[in-house]
Amino acid sequence: MGAANGRREALTVVALCVAWYALSSASNVVGKLAMTDFPYPLTVTMVQLLSLVAYSAPALSACGVRREPDFPRAYYWRTLVPLAVAKFFTTMFSQVSIWKVPISYAHTVKATTPLWTALLARVLLGERQPRGVQAALLLIALGVGVASATELHFDALGLGAALAAAALLSLQHIYSKRVLRDTGVHHLRLLQLGRLALVLLLPVWAVAEGGAPWRLAGASDAPRLAALLAADGALAWLQAVAAFSVLSRVSPLAYAVASAAKRAAVVGASLVVLRNPAPPLNLAGMALAALGVLAYNRAKLHARRAPPLPI
Repeated sequence: MGAANGRREALTVVALCVAWYALSSASNVVGKLAMTDFPYPLTVTMVQLLSLVAYSAPALSACGVRREPDFPRAYYWRTLVPLAVAKFFTTMFSQVSIWKVPISYAHTVKATTPLWTALLARVLLGERQPRGVQAALLLIALGVGVASATELHFDALGLGAALAAAALLSLQHIYSKRVLRDTGVHHLRLLQLGRLALVLLLPVWAVAEGGAPWRLAGASDAPRLAALLAADGALAWLQAVAAFSVLSRVSPLAYAVASAAKRAAVVGASLVVLRNPAPPLNLAGMALAALGVLAYNRAKLHARRAPPLPI
C-alpha cells in the first residue's frame, strides 16, 4: 500500500510539473504579445493580481479548501505583508523584463535565483557555501554573463528587472515554505495573498498608470488587447495554482530542480513560438546558466548530507 501511494504521489507531482511548465510558457508568451502593443507593466501586474483574487475565492470554495486560520497580528505584519509585497514586485519586475527583452534572455537572467538565495543565506543567516556550491554559482554567473554579452536585444532596464525578479523570487520561496510549515495553512490559500498585494499596491498603480484602462479602451485593436490581458491573467492564476501545488508536495531542493526545468521549458517554448533570433554564443550562455543551476542543486544535495561548515 505504501509503495502504491508513493507511486501515485510521484505521478501527481510529474503531472503537476508538466501542467506548470505548459501554463508558465503560455503565460509568458501571451504576456509578451500583450505588452508589445500595450506597454504598461504595472497594469498587466494588476490584471494578474485581480485574476488571482477573482478566480481563487470561488474556486477554493467550490473545492472545499479549508479556510485560513486567524493569524496573529505580529505574524501577519512580519511575514504575510512582506510576502504580499514581494509577490507584487516579483510579478511587476517579471513583466518589465519580458517587455524589454526576449523571454529567453529574461528567464536566463532569472536563473540567478540561487545566487540571490546564497547571498541572502550568507547575509541573514551567516551560512557559508561549500566549494561545490560556489563553483556552481560561478557557472551560473558565467552563463548569464555570456548570454548578456551576446544578446541581440540587450536592454539595461530589462536586465535589472530580471535580476530584481530573481532576488524577490528567492525571498518568496523562503517565506512561502515558512508559512506552510509554521501555520499548516492549505497551500492554495497562499493565492489569497494576491488580495493583500492588490490592496497595498493599488495606490502605486493609480499614480503611475491609472490612465492605462482609458488608453486601452481607445486603442484601435482594443478587443484583441483585452483578450490577451484576460488570457494572461487566467494563465497566471492557473500556473500559480500548479506552482503552489508542487511546492506543497516536495522539498525546497526538489522544487528548485523543478523550477530550473520549468525555466528551460519556458526558454525553449519562447524561442520556438516567438522565433527570437539567438546566436550560438547566446544559446551557449543559456545552456551554461541552466547547467549551473542543475550543478547547484546537486551540490546543495551533497552539502546537506555532509557535516556543516564552521561559520
